[in-house]
Amino acid sequence: MPDAMAVQVTIYLNEADKWHNRPLHMEILNFLRKENVYAATALHAVAGFLGRHRVETSHLVDAGGKLPVIIIFVDNDEHVSRVLPTLKEMAAHRLIVRENVVLEQGNLD
Repeated sequence: MPDAMAVQVTIYLNEADKWHNRPLHMEILNFLRKENVYAATALHAVAGFLGRHRVETSHLVDAGGKLPVIIIFVDNDEHVSRVLPTLKEMAAHRLIVRENVVLEQGNLD
């Protein structure tokens, strides 16, 4: 059986980003689940930067909400195309990367 094709989307956020006064990464995950997207994960970085700003790192004394949060989700092209307009609205001014990927194992059923 040939490897299946899919689309992977990566959204680069900041932990302080909000959508209707709630954490944006959780609102995006809830939206993707509601829209029956096949798989999605939010990763909370320990260090990184967004938009050519300085590198932010995690320290126990920090509570500034400046660390990156990355959301990655995978589905078929049709489904991704359907949810992207809302995601672009929710994560306005944030980097969203869409790429075609090969499923080496598993499927989107």
